[in-house]
Amino acid sequence: MEKKHRAANGSRSAAGGSAKDRVGRWDPYGFERSEDFDYESYEELMSEYLVVLTQRSIKWSKLLKGKSKVQKNVKLKRYVRKGIPNEHRALIWMTASGAQDQLEKNPGYYQSLLGAKHDPKLVDTIRTDLNRTFPDNIQFRKTSSPCLQKALYNVLLANGHHNPTVGYCQGMNFVAGYLLIITKDEEKSFWLMDALLSRILPDYYSPAMLGLKTDQEVLGELVKIKIPSVWQTMVDHNVMWTLVVSRWFICLYIDVLPVETVLRIWDCLFYEGSKILFRVALTLISQNQTLIQQAQSMPDVCQIFKQIAHGPFVDECHTFMQKIFTEPRSLSMATLTKLRATCRSRIIAEES
Repeated sequence: MEKKHRAANGSRSAAGGSAKDRVGRWDPYGFERSEDFDYESYEELMSEYLVVLTQRSIKWSKLLKGKSKVQKNVKLKRYVRKGIPNEHRALIWMTASGAQDQLEKNPGYYQSLLGAKHDPKLVDTIRTDLNRTFPDNIQFRKTSSPCLQKALYNVLLANGHHNPTVGYCQGMNFVAGYLLIITKDEEKSFWLMDALLSRILPDYYSPAMLGLKTDQEVLGELVKIKIPSVWQTMVDHNVMWTLVVSRWFICLYIDVLPVETVLRIWDCLFYEGSKILFRVALTLISQNQTLIQQAQSMPDVCQIFKQIAHGPFVDECHTFMQKIFTEPRSLSMATLTKLRATCRSRIIAEES
C-alpha cells in the first residue's frame, strides 16, 4: 500500500500541512491518538476505507428506508458482516440482540432502577472505576459538556441493581462506555448490557466468571484442533490460556484492537452471538502462528500475544473482518456447545 500511495501522499502534503494536522489529535469517537500514532499510514488507510464506508452507507439507507425495526435474514446478516454505518449501529444492535424488545416490554423500568434505594457498596465500587474508564477519551473528561461519566455511572448502577447476584465487576465499565459512545442513550446502553450479560455472554461477569473461564478453555481446545503447532507451544512453555486471552474476552477486544475494528466485531457479536469472539481469536493466532512458535519462554509467549493485536493486519478492519469468516474455517454453534459443556464440567471439577 505504501508505494501505491506515495505520489498521492506527496500531493496531499503539498496541499495542506502534515498528515497529523489533517487527521487531527482525536479520533471520531473521542479517543486521543497515542504519541506513536502513525498519521500517514492512517490517512492512506482511510482514503480507501472511506470509499467502502460511503458505499455501505448508501446500501444500508436503501435497505432500512427509515424503518425503526429490522427482521433477521440472510441479506441483513451479510450486510452486518460488511459493517454497519455508525448512524445505524444503535438501531441494528438493539433490534438484532433483542434489547429493543426488552426495552419496549419494560417501559419505565430503567428509570425505576435509578430511583430505587442504592446499595452503598455498589455505588462506591462503581465510583472508584469511573475515573479509570477511558481517561484518553474527551467525552469522559469532567471538563466535557456533556460528560459521559454521569451516564456511565447511571448505566452501571442500574445494571448492578438489575443483576444483584453479579452487581458490578471490572470490565463492565469499558463495555458500557463503548455502548454510550455509540448509542448516546443511557436506556439503550442499559438494555444492550442486559443482552450481553444475560443472553450473549452468560456468566462472563458473574462472581465465579465461569462463562469466561469456560470460553478461554474452549479457545484452547479449538486451537488444539485447528492450529496444533500453537497449542503445542503453549503446552511446552506451560502457558495457561487465561494468561494471554482473558483481556480479549472480558473486554470484548476493547483496548486490545483498534476502535474501528472493535466496533466491526461488535456489529457481528450483537447479530450472531459469542461465536464471533472465537473467530477473532483464532484469526489473530492463526495469522501469527509462526511468530508464536518462535517463543522461547512463557514471558515470550505473553509478549507475542500482546504484539499480535497491533499492526496493519488489525488496523485494516475491512480486510480483517473478511478474514475472520474464512481463516478459522467452519465453526458451528453445535461444536461450541459441546466443547463448552466439556470444559465447564472440567473447571467445576477442578475448583470443587
